[in-house]
Amino acid sequence: MVREELIRRSPLRILEKSIHGGVGVGNIAVIAARKGTGKTACLVHIATDQLFQGKHVIHVSFASRTDHIMSWYEDIFREIARKRDLEDAMTVHDDLIRNRVLMNFNQHGITIEQFLKSLRAMIVAGGFAADTIVIDGYDFEAGDPESLRRLRDFAKELKLTLWFSASTHREQSEVDENGVPMLLHSYLDHLAVIISLTPEKKHIRLRVIKDHDQYRSEGLHLELDSKSLLIVSE
Repeated sequence: MVREELIRRSPLRILEKSIHGGVGVGNIAVIAARKGTGKTACLVHIATDQLFQGKHVIHVSFASRTDHIMSWYEDIFREIARKRDLEDAMTVHDDLIRNRVLMNFNQHGITIEQFLKSLRAMIVAGGFAADTIVIDGYDFEAGDPESLRRLRDFAKELKLTLWFSASTHREQSEVDENGVPMLLHSYLDHLAVIISLTPEKKHIRLRVIKDHDQYRSEGLHLELDSKSLLIVSE
């Protein structure tokens, strides 16, 4: 399959259609679920889809180790190429790598000013024309809404789309009347899209909780395949 056809047939087109064409420039989306449910796999698949489209991605990790993240990218690319019989896969792979940067931070050792300064240095001074920033491992319990507001303003200024993961612990699994995890409640004004991962008997289902100005609790006819680590259609 040629690259253009692979992009067109990606199940992530279903996700985009379900949230009015996508998250949008200057907006923040969050994938929320308990630890070990597949948030990083979803983020990496979303980032890889952006890379297939020729876009530039910065993957920010707040984890103490980052070697596993590169493995996620390699595994997910390999699965997509295999499932879709991608033509000239190694050339495409090398193109994708050139458009991806990994940055690692300690959330508790950096201020929002320092974080934004580092991102700006990479994008502006470093000439890496990012389109999407994936932020994995951010601790919303330790964070604050003002920092997210500043990140959103930064995204609007530089015309970026931001994707976060949010880990809800068992004691934080309560949701409000709209299905929003209480962990994210104080951040709602700054979040355009919230997607939850719900483990079911044989799969993990993706659900839209917040779709820009609307609250929903709908399945997307998408699930996370625990074997391939890909988002797939039902």
